[in-house]
Amino acid sequence: MERLKNKTAIITGGADGIGKSAAERFAAEGASVIIWDMNEVKGLETAKELTAKGSKVVFEKVNTADYVDVNRAAEKAIAEFGQVHILVNNAGITRDATMKKMTPDQWQQVIDVNLSGVFYCAKALGVHMMDKGFGRIINTSSVVGLYGNFGQTNYVATKAGVIGMTKTMAREMGRKGVTVNAVAPGFIATEMVKKMPENILQAMSDKTPVGRLGTPEEIAAAYAFLASDEAAFINGAVLSVDGGITI
Repeated sequence: MERLKNKTAIITGGADGIGKSAAERFAAEGASVIIWDMNEVKGLETAKELTAKGSKVVFEKVNTADYVDVNRAAEKAIAEFGQVHILVNNAGITRDATMKKMTPDQWQQVIDVNLSGVFYCAKALGVHMMDKGFGRIINTSSVVGLYGNFGQTNYVATKAGVIGMTKTMAREMGRKGVTVNAVAPGFIATEMVKKMPENILQAMSDKTPVGRLGTPEEIAAAYAFLASDEAAFINGAVLSVDGGITI
């Protein structure tokens, strides 16, 4: 299938993990892909790997927590590709600690990337999309943004904030041809997660009704669906891709 043929997509945090799987899926669906990430080595490797398969994929080193840098990169993407149709706000970080031990720096770093970064990218590209009369913005939340999680006050605050931001942007942008939705992943078996102790991984699986962790490819599939014409009437939704952990 090439549901995203003739579309250009920007995927933040697309150098590895879920973002890389999204870049692979979007390229396979026919989209031209621009990876925004701070990891230049992995970003260039991913772009080279997908380009070798015949896809149009480029990498741009972008600090999504820096509004000036985001605007610079957005203007460059528009100049080079003419139009950006899809934005996947996938970039995110964690700085876990209990409320008692969390430092102001740990709080602010996560807020800057996970919340302000989503706003900066959506603002820079959303205005462009509204001017063109078409756009798909997919924001990455998390199941913890729906029910909280011990030791993640900063992360949970950002992921809950992303849900509120998504619904507000959906109201504001919908009449201009731009839909805005969120995906809330559950426990996903990224390379980083798979390095955790076996007993922790088993506990995650046991908490999930389908009895396993999700895969990055399954999150990428949700992104691709929401970016496609099949989801044209979905706006302001939060799609939980979590194996049923929130029920």
